[in-house]
Amino acid sequence: MPDPAYPPARAVAASVQAHFARHIAFARDRGRTDLAHGPDAPAIEAIIDAAFWASLRREEGVTPTISLAFLPPTHAGHALTFAERLPLRPAALAKVAPAVERPGIHLGVWRTDGDLHVWGTTRHVPAFCLVVEVVASGLLVIKHRSEPFGKFVNVAVLEGDQIKFVDEAGAAKWSDGPGLITSLLGFGDGTATSESVNVLVQLAASMRAHGRGGALLVVPTGTHAWRESVVGPVLYGVNPPFSELADLMARQAEHGGDHEWQEALRSAVAAIAGLTAVDGATVINDRYDVLAFGAKITRRRGSTPVEQVHVTEPVEGSVGILATPTQLGGTRHLSAVQFAHDQRDATALVASTDGRFTIFKWSAREALVHAHRVDVLLL
Repeated sequence: MPDPAYPPARAVAASVQAHFARHIAFARDRGRTDLAHGPDAPAIEAIIDAAFWASLRREEGVTPTISLAFLPPTHAGHALTFAERLPLRPAALAKVAPAVERPGIHLGVWRTDGDLHVWGTTRHVPAFCLVVEVVASGLLVIKHRSEPFGKFVNVAVLEGDQIKFVDEAGAAKWSDGPGLITSLLGFGDGTATSESVNVLVQLAASMRAHGRGGALLVVPTGTHAWRESVVGPVLYGVNPPFSELADLMARQAEHGGDHEWQEALRSAVAAIAGLTAVDGATVINDRYDVLAFGAKITRRRGSTPVEQVHVTEPVEGSVGILATPTQLGGTRHLSAVQFAHDQRDATALVASTDGRFTIFKWSAREALVHAHRVDVLLL
């Protein structure tokens, strides 16, 4: 008896197909040849449907966290190919899930003689390859590898019957917002500045991953104005500033493609993100030197309490709202809003224990703090 259909799979298939067709055609017009095959709507629907029902199963009491990539073995680099192909069925996916649950491993899905099947595993997917990832029970992310950096960019998030398409027009809407937003949306241009912003993407993802919640304050290099907004003395001040990540970024042009450099970067990012789990805020400058952690934020002398914040989410159809700081969350959010208001050339990143992630930045155009809810971009 066939599994019941997952209605959102059919609801999003045509839009997802159009997204990939548009991006692949644009990349091809620019001379790119290392591109994935564009997925068709029936394949998209079938992969999402199978992934959803697999996510509701349990294998030895554990939710299958799998990633399905639509590509043939010939486009998968050094792939592991099964002697016998697996059917694209929830039971088969759940059974093989423990072998592919680590990050970066994808189950390859392709069509032979009209039937979709799982042919093996791969760590390599070409640019704009359809990837459907199971994050948790009933929670799926549709994504692809972006062109500039080789990182993944989310296209849509499906949670139960809720569908959220990432708003590709977001970069134009928030022209005075933090560069981290445009990097998460996949609009980096490959310049040194865009690549540098990508480090904040990794820090944000790592902060969210440790699950304890945390706050990261990014302040301008060479200024001590941020100290006016924290309680002194700082319990965990860092002197001299911890510069491992800054030193790695300084050597990026020479060693950025080296495996050893990439591993060192991941380790440094994880170390700094780990500091954010300590109660209080971690402070780094825009060179990525660590200045302090566990810092208690306070309202700057002479400043007024923040009364309103503009809240947006980069999701199609969403509308920005004005909210009071108390509507955004607990003490961590309240203090981050005040910090962004008082230190207008700084950025505050806040991860909640429930997975929400918000970037607070003063908007000169709006003359108030803008809260960018970016959970949908970090899953």
